[in-house]
Amino acid sequence: MVTKSSEMNNLVGRIEQLKKEFEGLVAFISDPSNSSLPQYREKLKRMGEISDVIKKGDEYFSIDRKIEELKELQQDESLKEIAEQEISDLLERKSEIERELEDFFFSSPEDKNDCIVEIRAGTGGEEAALFAKDLFRMYSRFAERKGWKIEVFDFHASDLGGFKEIIFFVHGENAYGNFKYEKGVHRVQRIPDTEASGRIHTSAATVAVFPNVEEDEIKINPEDLKIETFCSSGHGGQSVNTTYSAVRITHIPTGITASCQDQRSQIQNRARAMKILRARLQDMIKNQKEQEISKERKNQIKTGDRSEKIRTYNFPQNRITDHRIGLTLYNLQEILDGDLDPIISQFRRINGIGFDREEQ
Repeated sequence: MVTKSSEMNNLVGRIEQLKKEFEGLVAFISDPSNSSLPQYREKLKRMGEISDVIKKGDEYFSIDRKIEELKELQQDESLKEIAEQEISDLLERKSEIERELEDFFFSSPEDKNDCIVEIRAGTGGEEAALFAKDLFRMYSRFAERKGWKIEVFDFHASDLGGFKEIIFFVHGENAYGNFKYEKGVHRVQRIPDTEASGRIHTSAATVAVFPNVEEDEIKINPEDLKIETFCSSGHGGQSVNTTYSAVRITHIPTGITASCQDQRSQIQNRARAMKILRARLQDMIKNQKEQEISKERKNQIKTGDRSEKIRTYNFPQNRITDHRIGLTLYNLQEILDGDLDPIISQFRRINGIGFDREEQ
């Protein structure tokens, strides 16, 4: 059984280990005879990377000491109320620091990247498309809470205004590190607006998440690309404009395609389609490497079938359940309004202590 105490012990151990590394770096940099060595600049860079984390670690330990001192003051009735308020304030600050330290210790380099998110309606017809729209709204609200920017790259609307598919880009610090826990099949149980008899339906939508890949990170031979242009279309397939501004790019060796029609400019659509293509190619390469380690690993998109769920959104019970970590919460509307932190923080705690951590 994982306890809060074991989580904190693990975090404290990592802080102390980092402090020892920092002391070694300071000793190395302080020695003038090392300035001409090849590793000097690398160690100087590393020292700069972890200096702020060391400061936060020191503050973390300082808060713990202050809380212990205040607990002693609580025994004095005349000081009890003041001490309790100060402890409450310190615990709030301690939680903030814990989250910041977890972001540093329990993340991979790609977690800091922007990301591309793809939502597709699965089993359930129009209701699945409407649920896909609800997921997009949830992620948009989540990004707004974080101060991140969302750009829609491509979408295909259903007849009732849902999304058969929507692809969007998230700009923000640690965007991928937060959104990566969303990949998989999401299941919804509710009475659809399209249901006259009031029966509860079960539908599904798939979510795929890719870290943004810069142009210099993956080399693509232009001769391997087939680029097609077509007129953008909107709801019901009607033409949005009469120019061939929409772009579809196919990577011939792999058959992977990416398209974008959101912008009126063909150049902008082509640039966005290339972003999607690079992310999908990188993901394919990563999956191939992972399959060499474990052939039983499944693709994140799967088939969109209801049985392959990672999370269930049950409207009648106001319940959301993440089946991967056995987490059940009864605040469905808050989650759909973008409050995903309770779920993400639980994943980070589990990953941070070595359970269910993804191979990076």
